[in-house]
Amino acid sequence: MTSPWGSYFADLSEKVTSPPVVAAGKLVRGIGLTLEAVGCQLPVGSQCLVQTIDGEIEAEVVGFGDDITYLMPTEAVRGIVPGSRVLPLNRQSGLAVGMNLLGRVVDGNGQPLDGQGAITTETRVPTIKPPINPLLRRPITRPLDVGVRSINALNTVGIGQRMGLFAGSGVGKSVLLGMMTRGSQADVVVVGLVGERGREVKEFIHDILTEEERARAVVVAAPADTSPLMRLKGCETAVTIAEYFRDQGMNVLLLIDSLTRYAMAQREIALAVGEPPATKGYPPSVFARLPALVERAGNGSDRQGSITAFYTVLTEGDDLQDPVADTARAILDGHIVLSRSLADSGHYPAIDIEASISRVMPAVVSDEHLLQARRIRQVYSTYKQNQDLISIGAYNKGTDPRIDLAIRAEPAINAFLQQGMKDILPYDESLEGMTALAKGLGDGSRG
Repeated sequence: MTSPWGSYFADLSEKVTSPPVVAAGKLVRGIGLTLEAVGCQLPVGSQCLVQTIDGEIEAEVVGFGDDITYLMPTEAVRGIVPGSRVLPLNRQSGLAVGMNLLGRVVDGNGQPLDGQGAITTETRVPTIKPPINPLLRRPITRPLDVGVRSINALNTVGIGQRMGLFAGSGVGKSVLLGMMTRGSQADVVVVGLVGERGREVKEFIHDILTEEERARAVVVAAPADTSPLMRLKGCETAVTIAEYFRDQGMNVLLLIDSLTRYAMAQREIALAVGEPPATKGYPPSVFARLPALVERAGNGSDRQGSITAFYTVLTEGDDLQDPVADTARAILDGHIVLSRSLADSGHYPAIDIEASISRVMPAVVSDEHLLQARRIRQVYSTYKQNQDLISIGAYNKGTDPRIDLAIRAEPAINAFLQQGMKDILPYDESLEGMTALAKGLGDGSRG
């Protein structure tokens, strides 16, 4: 029997069309997060309406088996009874994008949340696009000013780089994202607040972003109380919007908070439709979707702009060997680790420069910059390695010249690494401070 969908998805990467009409089905089972329907042949990802005794709710096809189609509601499940009708939504596919998105707050489906009326756009793009040919991407050659001194100087980010922000809960990830948003010189900022506390959405928009920054930003919000499907789509919608502006030749700063919630949402969906767990309860599809999402960022071709991306990764129990954290670290172009011990001591931003690294830094900075950054890291690391001995008074001054230098330099290095959350320190000013600090430490040729 020929499928009524024909070649609907054959050219989805080139154009977005309206799906053909498909017969309605009915629910036969509802367990946990999923609904099971028969009688409607719909591809995975299709939207439909489920008629209930309390009205209609939207759902999406997330899988199928034999004659059963698995649906997951995008909102709270209510009033569902056996035999409820399932009606395919015969509406235009794709995500509406355009310059009118700037300054707006939308949900995971791209619908406005800010009460400022409908978003009028003429362009629709598929939320899943074919990957860019890696040979067509421009190399990363220029640094990006993020307004944070310790990152600008010691973990320099390149335009088009993809960085991870690794931290446990409550050590300042969101605050650091806000600092980078204010300090960045990007043309457009796209923020995906996915799976976090609902109150943080308004705080981020009104307290962390200024009016000027909101005018060049698009915020996609899918808080923790939304369905796993909406949380999953929240990340993908943010990336799709960033890709649109990149295709217009703009330099985009993409902030996703958090990549871990994206993985957890996919885990919930996969387990609900019967996919077996693999690594610490995460099904294999989680580790397939993470690189597919991350690889969509980066530099485009010569006629396109760039997407510089920061993804926060929640390390459960501050464990950097968590499966999601370990996978993210392998596929990203570097990572910034926030330390709970630094945060507890009042050191902000709580960036652990020993554990952090930017893999593209050698390609975007001068040799002198690299040497100075390395010298500061060496002295800082020497102090940290011997901190316990120094703290209890077990180290005798003069025993090791390197430790003596580290003790003298520790106050200056700590002052250099700290910064107020409302302070913006430009790239050039960060380099001047680093140069002055490195000169005071010497060249490290002795000892």
